[in-house]
Amino acid sequence: MAGTYARSTDALVIGGGPGGYMAAIRLGQLGKSTILVEKGPLGGECLNRGCIPSKALIHASELYSHVRSEGPEIGVLAPDATFDLAKAMAWKQSVVEKERQGVQSLLKTAGVTVLPGVARFTGPRSVGLTGPDGGLERIDFANAIIATGAVPVQLPGFETDGARVVNAWELLSIPKLPASMIVLGGGVSGCELGEFLARVGVKVTIVEMMPQLLPGIEADLSRELTRRFASAGVNVYTASKALRLERTPEELVMTIEKEGKRETVRGEMLFVTIGKRPDTRALGLDEAGVAADARTGFVGVDDQMRTNVPHIYAVGDAARPPMLAHKAYREGIVAAEAIAGRPTRFDFQCIPSVVFTEPELASVGDTLADALAKGRRAREVRFPYLALGRAHANHATDGWVKIVGDDASGLVLGVHAAGAAAGEMISEAALAIEMGATVRDLAGTIHPHPTYGELIAEAALLWLGEPMHVARRPLDAVRR
Repeated sequence: MAGTYARSTDALVIGGGPGGYMAAIRLGQLGKSTILVEKGPLGGECLNRGCIPSKALIHASELYSHVRSEGPEIGVLAPDATFDLAKAMAWKQSVVEKERQGVQSLLKTAGVTVLPGVARFTGPRSVGLTGPDGGLERIDFANAIIATGAVPVQLPGFETDGARVVNAWELLSIPKLPASMIVLGGGVSGCELGEFLARVGVKVTIVEMMPQLLPGIEADLSRELTRRFASAGVNVYTASKALRLERTPEELVMTIEKEGKRETVRGEMLFVTIGKRPDTRALGLDEAGVAADARTGFVGVDDQMRTNVPHIYAVGDAARPPMLAHKAYREGIVAAEAIAGRPTRFDFQCIPSVVFTEPELASVGDTLADALAKGRRAREVRFPYLALGRAHANHATDGWVKIVGDDASGLVLGVHAAGAAAGEMISEAALAIEMGATVRDLAGTIHPHPTYGELIAEAALLWLGEPMHVARRPLDAVRR
């Protein structure tokens, strides 16, 4: 790159999403000169086109839906309530911009230099940076962190066009609600945004290739959501393969195959959300000598997030599944501390997950099937929201909390919940598993009343055979 401007740094971070900006902030805190390169807005997919904007729109739709559905029963009357998509989008964007400004401020405070543009490795110690104006720059680094995130997978024959066939990024900015929407993919994004659309009056049909919605999640959680979708009028096709898409001027017609039979589903628009792949193909990994899986694109790392090139690290969606922002946060910190010579590892017992639907779904640790497959003497119980005072006061009695425990040791192995505030409660369960807590520990911890958090303690008491707010049955015999 002769003739271009050059600079050097202790650490180069490529990508300003959750893993990247957390790594850069921590590097700055630890006294390392740090450059962060980002080709788009700071915050990456999570802040700009994923977690944050989707939750803002989901919140708006929940307010609208709750006022119309439960409001009259509890004394809140708003017969003329309407959903204004333009105002909801403006609210969503204000949230995104506020959060982005916060990230920018934190990076500045940490002394991080942020450069816009696209970085590509030109060797094991350098990258070429193409700026927004097309200008070229060389950056030499002692260490680098790959934090480039992921991009949506395209399915041949179902390619997005940004208008009638959209991905999640495009759906979060649609200017007008369609009358009907086909959702191809019943994963987290498909279920969350599909339900958002259904709440505000769109006729929604979800097509999922696997036998259940939210493949990989605890089966009872998936069944709970499927049941709720049915009552809300969302059409769900599981174990269904999308064969082809016909785009007529009037509508989109998708042919699917289920149990050997073909049928068609129709909609004004199609939302394609069949997964993501690491955004690593254009990074010049070969020039840096960094190994990546040829099929998936994931960059291999060790427990300090080092690649096969010891001074180059990878975090977040670029490194390995699961593709979760909170996993990327922790990986970014570990990589930064490793660069600074701190004793650190990405070492965990569990990673919690949350699906922001109604009911809210949260899961951490083993399912009963997982535990039994590992040879555990495992057992599970479910405690219902219906037996909780706070749930009645909040008109939110649907749902349950399940605890999976080990009869031999008493250890908490897993917690799975469907219902209001499930995502807020799951952190307590994650801490319990990380700390090696027993079910008795959870039962003996005083939880404030009236809160949803009491569900954890109540489920623990039920597991122990000592239920306080549900009737004890003969099979609830005390185990210890």
